Amino acid sequence: MDRTSAAVSLEREGEIALIRIDNPPVNAASHALRAGLVAAIQAIQTDPGIRAAGLYCAGRTFVAGADIREFGQPPQPPSLPEVCNLIEACQIPIIAAIHGTALGGGCEIALAAHARIGIHDARMGLPEVTLGIMPGAGGTQRAPRLIGMAATLDLALSGKPVAAQKALALGLLDEISEADTPRAVALDGARRAASGRLATRRTGDLTVLTDQTALDAARRRVTGAGMAHLNAPRRIVEAVAASPLPLTQGLTEERRLYLECQNDPQRAALVHAFFAERVVAKFPEQQAKARPLRRIGVIGGGTMGSGIATACLLAGFQVTLVEQTDQALDRGLSTVSANLDGALKRGKLRPQDERETRAALTGATDLNALAAADLIVEAVFEQIEIKRELFARLDQIAAPGTVLATNTSYLDVNQIAAATSRPQDVIGLHFFSPAHVMRLLEIVVADRTAPDVVSTGFALAKRLGKIGVRAGVCDGFIGNRIMSAYRRAADNLVLDGAAPEQVDHAIRDFGMAMGPFEMGDLAGLDIGWQNRRRLDPIRPADERYSTLADRMYDLGWLGRKTGRGYYDHSGEHPVPNPDLSPLIRDARAADGRPLRELTDQQIRDRYLTAMIAEGVRVLQDGIARRPVDIDAVFLFGYGFPRHLGGPMCHADTIGAAELTRRITEYAAEDPQFWRIPPLLARLAAEGGRLADLNDKG
Repeated sequence: MDRTSAAVSLEREGEIALIRIDNPPVNAASHALRAGLVAAIQAIQTDPGIRAAGLYCAGRTFVAGADIREFGQPPQPPSLPEVCNLIEACQIPIIAAIHGTALGGGCEIALAAHARIGIHDARMGLPEVTLGIMPGAGGTQRAPRLIGMAATLDLALSGKPVAAQKALALGLLDEISEADTPRAVALDGARRAASGRLATRRTGDLTVLTDQTALDAARRRVTGAGMAHLNAPRRIVEAVAASPLPLTQGLTEERRLYLECQNDPQRAALVHAFFAERVVAKFPEQQAKARPLRRIGVIGGGTMGSGIATACLLAGFQVTLVEQTDQALDRGLSTVSANLDGALKRGKLRPQDERETRAALTGATDLNALAAADLIVEAVFEQIEIKRELFARLDQIAAPGTVLATNTSYLDVNQIAAATSRPQDVIGLHFFSPAHVMRLLEIVVADRTAPDVVSTGFALAKRLGKIGVRAGVCDGFIGNRIMSAYRRAADNLVLDGAAPEQVDHAIRDFGMAMGPFEMGDLAGLDIGWQNRRRLDPIRPADERYSTLADRMYDLGWLGRKTGRGYYDHSGEHPVPNPDLSPLIRDARAADGRPLRELTDQQIRDRYLTAMIAEGVRVLQDGIARRPVDIDAVFLFGYGFPRHLGGPMCHADTIGAAELTRRITEYAAEDPQFWRIPPLLARLAAEGGRLADLNDKG
């Protein structure tokens, strides 16, 4: 038998045909693969000497899913449902040998085969829900015939793959082989099928019993917290509910619902979010070779510093934690130890690696202990004078070529770098708290930061399992600069007449995990107070300013840490602070503007418009290079709803013309705050989209 396509080939071993998929790097279900499978199946069905066929993949994995290069492109026949239906209808039994991952379309190909043998490392799953779609090639119809409705719903709604043993227990696999060679497993399985020693069946011939309990539980799940805003999970439940129908009817219903997902804006937004993680890894300095990193120094053992130290330990680095006093150092080391305990419980640290990981941490109260470090990151108090003094000392201690990083959230990295004789070695690494959990890392490039230092920052992010996003220098960089703008909008909404809890409710209802006032209580209201005092000298005289947060600070209401802030945290669940009303009345009186009732939609519109407008300014100023960089910051660091793709992606859904109309309307009340960014005005005039600016490498 001859090769049938660039991605699929056939060979014959006596009465056995072997269908080999070879579509590197992950055997994605591309057009070439689909066409090759059709040709192969047609060939074996016309060969009277073939009694069974084995289907296997070359490389490190079975078919790992769809070809992401085809996302958003017009579909080319044959479709994957056509391929799966052809596999199942084949008169020659086809045995799938599965190694690596069989995900999405790969899992559906396996489900259409007449028997499935997993190699010990196999993993199977239906992760389509994470991209705003659903299984569309029989996954919601064939899986219930093998494993029942309840297991199928869990598999498709969670999007999480299952390992070989779990797949065998569920019934996704018929056997597990300890052999390491997919070809040998496929050949043996096909030979046993031909001789009757391996039972085969067409999945579509099996029946499904309606599991009403599972369906009811799934419907509650998709309307509950975490999924209520998502459309694909609801459609998955509808499709699985149709699985007791004859297969052809069930497949028709699945396809209808799948096409609804394809045409849903949520799909485009979730695909954008999926690609964002890859796009932000492209940056101008990426051709520069990263400096080698083995030893990391962390200055400051508080919440942030201990989190950074933990993240570096979990990534396999040698870490030295430095504090000013023995007492502070002991607290920092204890926090790191507790973080590692948590990582062990969550499976982020393997038991066999625990001893070595803990041994990689040392503590010191003398900065000279960092003389041999390859990278030093400080996480000390957020004051420019303190950081400049520290970097001047590090300039005398650190070895030549050591990367000197500041974890500042707002401050000028150029000023910090100027305190050294080696500004080319200085970079901002803005971790998000808790640093060993949060995935975002803003990599702040100062005016004189060397290209290889930028590459080193991105290499560190990758090693730590974080999403590195390149940012320029300004107050707050990308994320905190934009956050400051929409937090001002939230404060102004309270001055206008909304209660803090109404603002929080409206923003949660939009899909954010927390509202701005809940987040303030969580972070600590002293942080905002310190930042406002830092900005007092440069605050415009005509800026609208709320005194509410300052009065709360004066009263010692700092949020959760003191038990009271915008909310009372003394009970089991936070409730609105009952003593806040007089302070709100005073702040409104000082503002002197008429009050009005605001709907939740009006609150959301102003909040999001402020976020987007400042994001456009960040883009205009070159602090972010592309809209997708801003989206990544907010998706991975600020809890922006993934199904909306990020604030810049969502801006295109709203439209530049509508955004400029809103800002014009709001500016009638507050022209100092509400100004149309020139870039947004241009896009509105030209009918352009922010997404069109994402093509920078």
